[in-house]
Amino acid sequence: MHEFEHMKLMSLENAIYRGSTVALLTQHGKEQVVAPLLASAIGCRVRRVAGYDTDLLGTFTRDIPRPGTQLEAARKKARLGMELAGSPLGLASEGSFGPDPFIRMFSWNVEMIVWIDDTLGIEVVGVASGKTSFSHLLTVNWEEAETFARAAGFPEHGLVVRPQHEDDPRIRKGIADWETLREAFRWACGEASNGRAFLETDVRAHMNPTRMEIIAQATQDLARKLCTLCPVCNTPGFQIMERVPGLPCGDCGAPTRETRADIHHCGRCGHQVTMERTEKAAPAGRCDFCNP
Repeated sequence: MHEFEHMKLMSLENAIYRGSTVALLTQHGKEQVVAPLLASAIGCRVRRVAGYDTDLLGTFTRDIPRPGTQLEAARKKARLGMELAGSPLGLASEGSFGPDPFIRMFSWNVEMIVWIDDTLGIEVVGVASGKTSFSHLLTVNWEEAETFARAAGFPEHGLVVRPQHEDDPRIRKGIADWETLREAFRWACGEASNGRAFLETDVRAHMNPTRMEIIAQATQDLARKLCTLCPVCNTPGFQIMERVPGLPCGDCGAPTRETRADIHHCGRCGHQVTMERTEKAAPAGRCDFCNP
């Protein structure tokens, strides 16, 4: 039997984190989706931590740039929450937005949620991504603004309005009803030297249901990893840390850049297992020889 098949899955009855409390630093309502999912999967209680303005670590509206990587930002939030709560368990998420990785035509949201356990000395990261609504418009015309808002999913999805251009420091966030949007549009046009208003999607979690769905998916990924125990030391979070390329082409047999195996790693004892993918061959369209 393959070594990987001996890997243990943690049930709620024998959950290591059952009854424990984990600190979650957030001011945008993420606990609403994170808490019930983790309670169901591993039996922990998520405690929302306040007392720190997480916007100081970076904003999507560019008024405060985010230092470091997405994972570093999530890790810093988790550490701050642990410090404020005096807890050895911390949890935080961070999102990023950009073009999709396939044809680069659509807006794409990547969410990371990091779990830090200082008692076991481990860090486990859940990840999810998907197409999202992240768009903008510069206009002087209310009809154009209204069309844009509807296409962006307004008012269920909030909007941000600022005068003149995308980097104007004057800004109104959290707009979630038509009356407020009309007033903000008039204000922005009146303040702008070019008479135009810049509208964009508000992608803060509490203003964006689509993003909340991807945060939920990342939390589910985290829960699956926390339920997977190292076959040697029983530590949660036995997860894929590296992908091995080289899946052979189905036509010519040459190795491709497609993944042929995954390396699973324990963050505590360092045990590793290499597991071959079930796919036996890559399509010729992914082969550099058949499709240069």
